[in-house]
Amino acid sequence: MLEKVKNPQDVKKLSISELNKLAAELRKRIIEVTSKVGGHVAPSLGATDLTVALLKVFDPLKERIVWDVGHQSYSYKILTERNDRFDTLRQFGGISGFNNRSESKYDAFGVGHSSTSISAALGITVAKEINKNPEKTIAIIGDGALTGGMAFEALNHAGNLQKDLVVILNDNNMSISKNVGALQNYLTNILVSRSYNTLRNLVWDFVQHTPARVKRRIILSARKFEENIINTLAPNIIFEDLGFKYLGPIDGHDIPRMVRIFNKVKTNLTGPVFIHVVTQKGKGYDFAEKNASNFHGLGPYEIRTGKCVKKKGISYSKVFGDTLCKLAEENNKIVGITGAMTDGTGLTEFAQKFPDRFFDVGIAEQHSVTFAGGLATEGIKPFVAVYSTFMQRALDQVIHDIALQKLPIVMCLDRAGIVGEDGATHHGAFDLSYLNFIPNMTIMMPKDAAELIQMLEFAANYQDGPIAIRYPRGKAVNLELPQTQLKLGKAEVIQKGEQFAILAAGTTCQNALEITEMLQKDFPKITPTVINMRFLKPLDKQLLESLNNYKYIFTLEENSLIGGLGSSVASYFARQKVKVHSFGLPDKFIPHGSTAKLKEAYGFTSPKIYQQIKQILNEIQD
Repeated sequence: MLEKVKNPQDVKKLSISELNKLAAELRKRIIEVTSKVGGHVAPSLGATDLTVALLKVFDPLKERIVWDVGHQSYSYKILTERNDRFDTLRQFGGISGFNNRSESKYDAFGVGHSSTSISAALGITVAKEINKNPEKTIAIIGDGALTGGMAFEALNHAGNLQKDLVVILNDNNMSISKNVGALQNYLTNILVSRSYNTLRNLVWDFVQHTPARVKRRIILSARKFEENIINTLAPNIIFEDLGFKYLGPIDGHDIPRMVRIFNKVKTNLTGPVFIHVVTQKGKGYDFAEKNASNFHGLGPYEIRTGKCVKKKGISYSKVFGDTLCKLAEENNKIVGITGAMTDGTGLTEFAQKFPDRFFDVGIAEQHSVTFAGGLATEGIKPFVAVYSTFMQRALDQVIHDIALQKLPIVMCLDRAGIVGEDGATHHGAFDLSYLNFIPNMTIMMPKDAAELIQMLEFAANYQDGPIAIRYPRGKAVNLELPQTQLKLGKAEVIQKGEQFAILAAGTTCQNALEITEMLQKDFPKITPTVINMRFLKPLDKQLLESLNNYKYIFTLEENSLIGGLGSSVASYFARQKVKVHSFGLPDKFIPHGSTAKLKEAYGFTSPKIYQQIKQILNEIQD
């Protein structure tokens, strides 16, 4: 089927039986490719039938289809002229794992963070009206994204405007970890309500005992009855109260039924419509169905066993989770908070050991921060574990609700720096910059796992304002705790030298040591001072003052060069004769690809940094 289906127009030519065959081939294609390159397997497998039905009815170049988050859309990518490049998924120079307007004319809106689809689709809808374009716009939201407050802001606005917007909820009862919240319970209660299922079973039993000559007509009527029964049994449905026509819940793996409903919505209904589709995350691949959390996003795996090919070792997330458990055993005021990232942030064991002190707030980073602030006002010690890229969404809350009030919460920023195949929307490239300008903040950058443990222990006892600790994705380095004690705002001199200094942030300390070895081979008379800065705020100005007589200072950070360590150090030495050269991430959005290839491409490897330093030193000697 995939050999002859190149684009959405080809999908429209297929019969219902061919659509089902196409869906099966799409799942096979997704599994074959992701087993080699990794990716978001379970979400896309679950949304495959929905995608096929959508493209059978709607034209994405006219109606425009907006996906939320985007990791549900692998089938969509394949069916929109990208099957021949699908093997390059998430690889450097290949296609993105998310929707990207610069990648394809079929991608109506770029995505990566959740809960944005309804807002974007509503904007497209209003723009169409201004441009006298009568075509509908479709937003597909799901995978927990409806727990984000932005989605409700958009629903509220859409209900008020009453434009031709179609919102499809892909309800698979999962985000990354299991969905939480009253809304999820509400939707689940509709599905399992006794009255709904009793009537459904009665209708089905009645059909089975009717004469064959009328059975088909009754089955068709029963299906119609089932499509509308929820509206009768569940009055005051929240979406109708918001101004939407509500349809569902509908089996998201029943392609013919979805096609019928989508056709009716396209031709018969005006104004905002909300279609509730129920799917199974990981559909069609047994291992993904049984363990949807693990198969939400993972690296290469064996198709036959479902096991990851690479052993990760102990990750920084695991070190964080284990340490927090230890601290919580010693201090009953410590609580853990995350936003639909229990597994990803390493808090699974904490949630099991301390269920009354663990809070998964859903995909609601803004709420997680202010919620933590409220806890802190009553003497509780909150640790908020969020990916660096997602904490960007709560910047106002960090400033207004936390730092302004000097509340002692701890923000644990996982996935800082380059994270690899998820690309521009997921790199933790800006946390040092967006936290650096906030008063009352303490910003910490561990060089290894042992220092992360020290910093968490320090933060547990710190009461003089908020702390942010940023650490990378991947295998943790060095678990042996040092003998020296961590002191607020004090850097660590790893190696004492003269004339030149390398100031490193976090895990770039390893780069600093590697560069030092290269330096001493080519310039045996030069012994650079190597410093683990540890704190971006407060900056160790006393140590910086001791470097006033140095000729050159080099800074290293896996963060944007604008606003991070390099900027702070250069600002300090602005009136001195010391020349500061900073190495970090460029002023651009870094694409997807393996971490190693991205660092090589953007010159952030020890050899490439050294070559630049070597050139500077050669110029001095000349």
